[in-house]
Amino acid sequence: MDPLSWLYARQGRFAPGLERIRAFLARLGHPEEAYPVALVGGTNGKGTTARALAAILEEAGFRVGLYTSPHLVDFRERIQVQGRPIPEEKLLALLAELRPHAERLEASFFEVATALALLHFAREGVEFAVLEVGLGGRLDATNATEPVLSVVTNVGHDHLEVLGPTLKDVAREKAGIFRGGVPALTAARGEGLGVLRAEALARKTPLWVLGEDFHAEGVEALPQGLAFTLRLERTGEALRLTARLLGPHQAENLALAALSGRLLGAGWEAVKRGVARAENPGRLQRLLWRGRELLLDGAHNPEGALALREALRFHGLLPAAFVLGFSRDKDHAAMAEALRGLGPVVLTRYASPRSEDPRALLPLFPGAKVVEDPLEALEEAFSREGRVVVAGSLYLVGEVLRRLEGLPAEERWQ
Repeated sequence: MDPLSWLYARQGRFAPGLERIRAFLARLGHPEEAYPVALVGGTNGKGTTARALAAILEEAGFRVGLYTSPHLVDFRERIQVQGRPIPEEKLLALLAELRPHAERLEASFFEVATALALLHFAREGVEFAVLEVGLGGRLDATNATEPVLSVVTNVGHDHLEVLGPTLKDVAREKAGIFRGGVPALTAARGEGLGVLRAEALARKTPLWVLGEDFHAEGVEALPQGLAFTLRLERTGEALRLTARLLGPHQAENLALAALSGRLLGAGWEAVKRGVARAENPGRLQRLLWRGRELLLDGAHNPEGALALREALRFHGLLPAAFVLGFSRDKDHAAMAEALRGLGPVVLTRYASPRSEDPRALLPLFPGAKVVEDPLEALEEAFSREGRVVVAGSLYLVGEVLRRLEGLPAEERWQ
């Protein structure tokens, strides 16, 4: 079995805990100790925040490693140094090196990927590593590191079956990436914020809260992105920032990244440049396909679906037809409530047992059509409107991108 097939075969294994990843890293000589780490968790927006923070630190002159998940087209996207994915030959060599340890420890797909990223960063001599938390926080493999800064973007209703059953439980799990005396930032609100604040107080973690200690104000739609003002309550400093990302919700993620970069030593000009060039594929990604406008957005939970609806209205991107495919373990009714009525819907699925049968979603979308193949669903949607939005799962978005590039679908779980 080739190294990547071997890794993908480990996708079904999931047992929360830090014992295996810590033992794994010990066998590798603790590569995670070779550089400072920033951990970025949260229900939505953590990928955008992590990528923007990495761009800011790069603009400040640091050599930066970035670890994100899931990938869309190529596994190598997950592990980047200076914005460049890990070279294939290095990936395969590291997988071969890690395989005996992984098998002895019965490590999961995500644990192997995390150990691989941390080892690659050490060997590449990075000066900062920005790690996107996979699931939760407290027991996530990335939390085997000792961060110099932690971010919890927000707390929402996702993965309740693992992290819940309540929103308070989810918030406590996410607060597990906090450390005593180490700054943390959040844009959480309501009940989730209350738990994060209490956990920060108990750990003696200095917590910066969006809307209290810093603000994202004057959000404005631009033809190819947005602009907003970052204002710091404590110093009165204010900086107007522009970005290539779509959606007013991205102002909060970018504000978190901007202040994080500042706290880690980046100057304001580096913050400005980093935010201006930050990208996050698959999050309201705008493409032209055969001369027609195609928008791709993961929107994989109710909060994400609401953010998508608001963004489409904010940027004047309606009317549109929708190609939707959901994962089995999501709140389909709440996602449908957010997206229903925006335009004609074609229901489809991605190539994994994790994908929900589109026929089961028909009661939530009266009048929708089922087209099993995503590219055929795309054609059907374009027959109804000149603009199409693909949403509901990052796995669906990744499959569409792969197929548009002429690549076969991958069976994806993680």
